[in-house]
Parts: sequence; C-alpha cells; structure tokens
Amino acid sequence: MRFLVAGATGFLGRHLWAALQAAGHQLTALARDPGRASRLLPGARIVEWNAMIGLPPEEAFTGVDVVVNLIGESVAKRWTEARKRQFRDSRVVPTRALVERISGLSTPPSALVSIAGTGFYGDRGDEVLTESSAAGTGFLAKLSQEWESAAAGAPATTRTVVVRSGVVLGRDGGILPRIVTPFRFGVGGRLGNGRQYFPWIHCSDAIGILMHVASCQDLRGAVNGVAPEPVTNADLTAALGRVLGRPARLAVPAMALKLTLGEMAKELLLASQRVSPIRVLESGYTFKFPLIGPALADLLQ
Repeated sequence: MRFLVAGATGFLGRHLWAALQAAGHQLTALARDPGRASRLLPGARIVEWNAMIGLPPEEAFTGVDVVVNLIGESVAKRWTEARKRQFRDSRVVPTRALVERISGLSTPPSALVSIAGTGFYGDRGDEVLTESSAAGTGFLAKLSQEWESAAAGAPATTRTVVVRSGVVLGRDGGILPRIVTPFRFGVGGRLGNGRQYFPWIHCSDAIGILMHVASCQDLRGAVNGVAPEPVTNADLTAALGRVLGRPARLAVPAMALKLTLGEMAKELLLASQRVSPIRVLESGYTFKFPLIGPALADLLQ
C-alpha cells in the first residue's frame, strides 16, 4: 500500500516508518523541516509542510491509500496557559488541515488513521473504560474530544480510525527513560498512593495496532491502543524494581507532585484510567507484549 505519514520524525513516527518500510509499503512523509526529516528517514520521499500555516500540498496525496496522522506536541512538561494552547494547536490545527485537504481531493485515500490519547476518558478511578465509555472531564479530556472531532470530519468514503493511545513505552524515546532514571539510583517509587491505573503499551504493539487498523476494513471510529493487562502505578513501580533489580519502596506524595508540577501532575500522573482494548482484540490483533513484566524486561534488559 501507499502510506502518507504526518509526524514521521517523532518517536512513534520513526518506529512506524521503519516497520512500514520493512513490510514493503511505499512511503511519503510530510515534514516541516525536510532536511531534518531526510537525516532521520534516509532515502525517504519528503514533502514539505508547515502544519500551522496551510493545507498540505495536494501532490503529496497522489495514489495514497492510507494517511497516518501522528502530529502532536508532548504534554509531559509543566503546563502553562500558553503551553496548553500549543498542545491544542499542535493537534487540532494539523488534523483539521489534513481532513480539509482529503475532503477536497477527487480521489481521497481509503483510510485515515489518526493518533489520539486515553486522556479522552479523564480521571475515572477503577471504572473499566471501553471505546463506548463517555468522555471525561478536565483539560486532556476536552483536548482529546476536539482532536477526535477534527479527524471525524473526513469524508465518508475515507474510513477513519482514531487510536486512543496509552503511554507508549520504548527504549529510545517517550517517557520510559525518564521514569527509569530514579530507579537506577535506588530512589524509585510510586506516585501518590499508587492506586491510579496507568494505561500503557509497548512500542512494538503501538506500531502493530497502527498497522493493523490501517488494513482492517471493519474498523472505524475510536479504538483503544493500550495493553490488555491493566496495571496501577504501584504495579508499574514494583515491575520496574524487579526488572532493574533495584528497591522501589519510596513514594512521592501527591501534594508534592501537585505543588511542583501543578495541573499536569493531577491529570497526567495521578489520574486513573483503567482502559481496555476491546475493539482491537475483537478485530483479531494479537499483542506481542500483553503483560507489563515481559514488556519492561524486553525494553530494559
């Protein structure tokens, strides 16, 4: 198939690009900085596009079967009102631009796969969350709803799938290297009371799900991109301690996190989301790393 990837130079994008190349697909990347993209994606066909100032070039879509949208600035930093606007604009503006261009094509792609987040559900305690669960409250939930609504504007002839991804765990990017550092120094521990559920997914399965939904003709709408084993923050802490052979008995009080990191701590570190990947399982996807212990062992040993 012919893929057009927006966000191919990011952590997830680079892994997806390599997997699509290995599978023999024809690839084009949309990139704001073609020079940087060429260095990160050697031999790639690059089409320049600044997602904040216009629609992507029409010629980039010629013959394309699947558009994959992975654009979005990381929210794992202290939030300010200015940054929250950046988080929103980096997701909603490019998605709207892609959808507007797709809608104007005489031959639109057969599928649009757009990344989103489990932040859609908000802080829900022990409630099991499936794709049919209602949206939650808070900044991330509101942001996710607007992000998904932008993707939903694609024409009916383009099958649209929104992947609500959990926290992607990988060796060379994402949040895992930052989580691991305190453990290596023997000062790792749970956040708050540790009872909050942590929606996670191994990088290999995040890529596997993106490729699966791109080709699975029966999937439309939202799918949860998380591992099937629900773990709490305390479970994650214990698993990290075992894999690294380091103590994990400490705890960071919730109040300290809120004072230090503000709103971000409340919604990103202390919120609980017990998310289930029902739709991808029912569609036939088989997880390579369904359990947190083997997933961390693969990434860290």
